[in-house]
Amino acid sequence: MSSVTITSVTPYFLEIERDEPYLGALRAGEEINARGYFVRGGNRTVYPSTDRSVLLRIETSAGVTGWGETYGIVTPRAVLEIIRDLFATFLVGRDPRDVTSIYEDLYDLMRVRGSSGGLYHDALAAVDIALWDICGKLAGLPVSRLLGGQRHAELPAYVSGLPGSTQAERIAVARQWQADGFDSFKFATPVVDDVADEFRALREALGPSARIAADLHWHYSAAEAINLSKAVEQYRPWFLEAPCAPEDIEGLARVTRASSVPIAAGEEWRTVYDLRERLDRCTLAIIQPEMGHTGITQFARMGAMAGAAHVPVIPHATIGLGLFLCASLQVAASLQGAVAHEFQHTVLARSSRYVRGGTSVSRGMYTIPNGPGLGIEPSADCLTLLRE
Repeated sequence: MSSVTITSVTPYFLEIERDEPYLGALRAGEEINARGYFVRGGNRTVYPSTDRSVLLRIETSAGVTGWGETYGIVTPRAVLEIIRDLFATFLVGRDPRDVTSIYEDLYDLMRVRGSSGGLYHDALAAVDIALWDICGKLAGLPVSRLLGGQRHAELPAYVSGLPGSTQAERIAVARQWQADGFDSFKFATPVVDDVADEFRALREALGPSARIAADLHWHYSAAEAINLSKAVEQYRPWFLEAPCAPEDIEGLARVTRASSVPIAAGEEWRTVYDLRERLDRCTLAIIQPEMGHTGITQFARMGAMAGAAHVPVIPHATIGLGLFLCASLQVAASLQGAVAHEFQHTVLARSSRYVRGGTSVSRGMYTIPNGPGLGIEPSADCLTLLRE
């Protein structure tokens, strides 16, 4: 095929109602405002009361359509406008197979203005994912094979989030997943009262072989995180995630040097530049890139850099429809250092009616999509919900 060009770029906003907010029921002092947002007291971070995502459709002269998705839970229309007002004007007419060059060109447009991350890079991630989807479809191959080969046909999935207003309810959820063949779990600290006691109760309930981690949601100072790691080390945590504020790189370095518990980080990073600065200063045990923030090009580069430093990769998976999850699985499948992948069960269980193809999760394992491109498409039901 000698000539293929991008003919249209259309971003969409998707919102799906849910009975209970992400991470579980509201706690004392947490209230949903008129715009549908609320702030978790445990990490001072804003969340929507619904599931939200930004999807992107790119059409080509070859009749091949690529789909992308990005993080859109807060101010999603800002992401749509970056794509519509800026990126689309530089994409139409380009050959989608020049995906890495396109990524670099769009990144360069605003890098000197400080837009190398945040919502700008979230929007760029959606474009990058959609272009890789097109490349895979044109080649008739899954993205993993375009990245050098599929090393994993499946990856261990860890259960992320244990909803429940009480410790007993959260333990019951974990036990049910354990009965279904899962052996790895992570709880979110903003919805528990005592992190050490939560570790104790889960260890007693799940037994000595279960892997149990905690997402600290950037809540602690370095000193507090070090003290917490000492308090929980007797329960043999799998890892502690995101102990310090994202900008506190020196604090993260102090925690990684002082903690006997493995420390994981990376959800909020966008590029290898974010990763390199932390690898240079921190002794991280696990790298956790988030596809909705990075896109495929940067995710693959981060995976390669982590591999060169001999640090395992366990990708993060956030709220979404499943498209960027499959993109994440495609890249992870190509990485020698990918050892597991997050499983947001409360999100994915609800999104299955909105996609065709994709992944499945059973007995603690993800299957890697093997269709061309991402191996997943929005369903007819999904298309009726998309708003420009």
